[in-house]
Amino acid sequence: MSLELVIALTAFAFVSSITPGPNNLMLMASGANFGFQRTIPHMLGVAWGFCLMLTLVGVGLMQLFDAFPLTYDILRIVSVVYLSYLAYRIANAGAPSTEAGRKSKPFTFLQAALFQWVNPKAWTMALTAITVYSPSRNMEAVLAVALVFGLVNLPSVSAWAALGQQLRKLLDSPKRLKAFNYTMAVLLMGSLYPILTM
Repeated sequence: MSLELVIALTAFAFVSSITPGPNNLMLMASGANFGFQRTIPHMLGVAWGFCLMLTLVGVGLMQLFDAFPLTYDILRIVSVVYLSYLAYRIANAGAPSTEAGRKSKPFTFLQAALFQWVNPKAWTMALTAITVYSPSRNMEAVLAVALVFGLVNLPSVSAWAALGQQLRKLLDSPKRLKAFNYTMAVLLMGSLYPILTM
């Protein structure tokens, strides 16, 4: 992979990783509700899960989807249902001092990694990255794309969790925290717009 291609790929990885989407909105909400340290498994799950997804898409998973077009519709339905469930959970997360807050838990590493498979933005990023930066789909090129994303994605998503952590100071009242959680839930549902209009 040429230096110019690596620079372009790094820029694409950064822009697509740092901009708002389901992962980043959920990480910000997690940082605000649980703090940065308790959100680390979620961040690592996003980064690792996306790199694995990117690699599998690059080595031919899309051929399976092309062979069975119904899988696109199934994936879309599962994405909408699961993101709606997550938005509900975020909207109803309580302050840490409340009963609901004590029962709430941040995403685990595995939950965050598996979430990539129903995340519409992750699919768009993976398909674009492989199509543009690894059109040959040979293993070396696919792994290079995944490595660049891995190096760029983790700091990018971590910034959203850190932002959420900083917002904790402003969300020190149950009313403000509830308003924040409702806003995050609405934004998460808004992130479904592209998949609903396909």
